[in-house]
Amino acid sequence: MSPVITLTLNPAIDETILLDRLSPGTVHRARSVAFHAGGKGVNVASCLADWGGIPVIAAGLLGRANEAPFARLFALKAIRDECLRVPGETRTNVKLAHAGETTDINLPGLEVTAESVRAVRERLLGLAAPGSVVLLAGSLPAGVDEGLYAELTASLAARGARVLLDSSGPPLARALAGGTPPWCIKPNRAELEALAGRRLPDAVTVRDAARGLLGRGVALVAVSLGAEGALFVTGEDCLHAALPPMRAASTVGAGDAMVAGIIAGIHAGEGIEGIARLGTAFAAAKLRAPGANLPERAVVEALAGAVIIQYEGVNAA
Repeated sequence: MSPVITLTLNPAIDETILLDRLSPGTVHRARSVAFHAGGKGVNVASCLADWGGIPVIAAGLLGRANEAPFARLFALKAIRDECLRVPGETRTNVKLAHAGETTDINLPGLEVTAESVRAVRERLLGLAAPGSVVLLAGSLPAGVDEGLYAELTASLAARGARVLLDSSGPPLARALAGGTPPWCIKPNRAELEALAGRRLPDAVTVRDAARGLLGRGVALVAVSLGAEGALFVTGEDCLHAALPPMRAASTVGAGDAMVAGIIAGIHAGEGIEGIARLGTAFAAAKLRAPGANLPERAVVEALAGAVIIQYEGVNAA
């Protein structure tokens, strides 16, 4: 069974602070605080490990001075650690969780050298094989060329790997403009608006913008819409997937959990509806606990079965 490989070049230790409410300019008393090894690719690897049955490799960069939380996570969840250690500290990102919402304060990341980036690239390409599913996730460290994801996508595709990209801004735009686009992307509404260059106020405009990305060569566009669920679009189908609203212990990493569910569906050979059910269920299941953790598999499977699927466009019932 081919492993899933995640790449995280700008990881973080997430400091999640739980508040009753957030009022700028006032003093707050936290209900709790927790620290988790994070970063988009790390979170996806963690959720896939909880799901089980899929070998997972975590690649990327880690600061040598505070690598311990990541090493513990990888050992605990049997995630193969292929991260390159570099001088310095991995950044800390502050997550203020309040009233079911999260306010993020992302700190500057590691300063990395061109030599370190080359070393990670060589390691990643050495791990990839025909049929591998590779996730390129998150922002790029300061100073790294914004076309790196585009170059990696082309190199990985040439090796027969299927590439998913979960990023934003110029790195995502450059990857979509390249000659070999990623197989799948998962923007949220704001990221899709940035790509489209306009506001997308309703379901029709979101759907049309997602379909427009198919013309660039992307096979699957999954648009996360928060409490409204998600839209999944391919050249053949367009469907909306959602679950009834539920109380969230923490929304930190819900989008990453959705990516993990999409990958789990792809790895299992599911069609678009199966992928949508797992992506939506993973995201909802993650809301029940802090950190990038899923409950037992039976809970996730029950949520997947309860997902409401509505086909849109030509294949609508």
